[in-house]
Amino acid sequence: MRWIVGVLIGLHGLIHLLGFAKAVNPDAIPTLPLTVSRGMGWWWLLGGILLIGTALMSALRLPGWWLLGSVALVLSQILIISAWPQAWAGTVGNVVLLLAVLLGWLLYGPTSFRRAMDRDTAARFDSATPATIDARDLAGLPEPARRFLTAAGVVGQPRVRNYRIRFRGRIRGTPEAGWMPFTADQQSFADQPARFFLMHARRFGLPIEAFHRLADGEATMQVRLLGAIPIVHAEGREMNRTESVTLLNDMVLMAPATLLDPAVRWEAVDDQHVLLRFTHGQDTVSATLTIDPDGRLVDFLSDDRARLSEDGKRFEPARFSTPIRAYGTFGPMRLPSFGEGRWSLPGGGDFAYGEFEILSVEYNVRP
Repeated sequence: MRWIVGVLIGLHGLIHLLGFAKAVNPDAIPTLPLTVSRGMGWWWLLGGILLIGTALMSALRLPGWWLLGSVALVLSQILIISAWPQAWAGTVGNVVLLLAVLLGWLLYGPTSFRRAMDRDTAARFDSATPATIDARDLAGLPEPARRFLTAAGVVGQPRVRNYRIRFRGRIRGTPEAGWMPFTADQQSFADQPARFFLMHARRFGLPIEAFHRLADGEATMQVRLLGAIPIVHAEGREMNRTESVTLLNDMVLMAPATLLDPAVRWEAVDDQHVLLRFTHGQDTVSATLTIDPDGRLVDFLSDDRARLSEDGKRFEPARFSTPIRAYGTFGPMRLPSFGEGRWSLPGGGDFAYGEFEILSVEYNVRP
């Protein structure tokens, strides 16, 4: 859709260039009954350049494109009004531009989830140099845990103070629902646990955004259509507990070095299973890890993460798991690169609600 809108805005810009051509050479386009002075011609040229620039920036999703589009919109409409009898039809193009600019403001402007995430994360970065993990830090852990952390590559690497992740995949609410493709950005912090997750999806061509915020022991999840229409707003004690499990899942899958923390307790089960207990705020949640003989994580399973009901108004008990389908190398780390999110329902039935591909993982990043 953004490419279609970008093309329409770009064509609108090219039409503005015709005004400049008429100013330079009134006989250049005989079929265009438009008289433009040389002085006004430069304004038509500027309007065309601004519109074409807006088209390119919006298609490429470059920051601030809607700001440039706002300026282009105002200048373009002023020029159209100045030549209304011949140029009135250009207002149709500006209506398209106006809708695009409004949507851009809702999705990227000061009231957007994106700006909220930027504000939340900005003050949490620090410049302290983290210590390096060595084999002694793994002493005392159950053997499957040592095998897992060693295979992941944490030994010899700095302790993780924060981590940034980019995803893509698809998600759905029920087994019968259609899949929604999505992309997502996440910034998490380890020392004072916090997680900020922003997902962009589309349903019937319309943008849907979900923002998960876990900070200072409190969690919220908000979902909006078109960046403005609320669909879901979840908070409260059950949400806090649910997001604590999600945070633990992130730590295991994408930042295993963060598991060397007093808030995490390991308990041996057998040679291929280990139980994790994670204390976060008022909650202590647990998960069972399945680890193969080579130290690779096979599955993460927890009964402490509730499932949001279909109407988005309550949480329902369910078993949460994230079986791993593929591994990849991310810098010095060997991590899952593709996996599922699955629900097992109390009344029976098991289905994948999400498929997640990890595009990038960065540790100890700066703002």
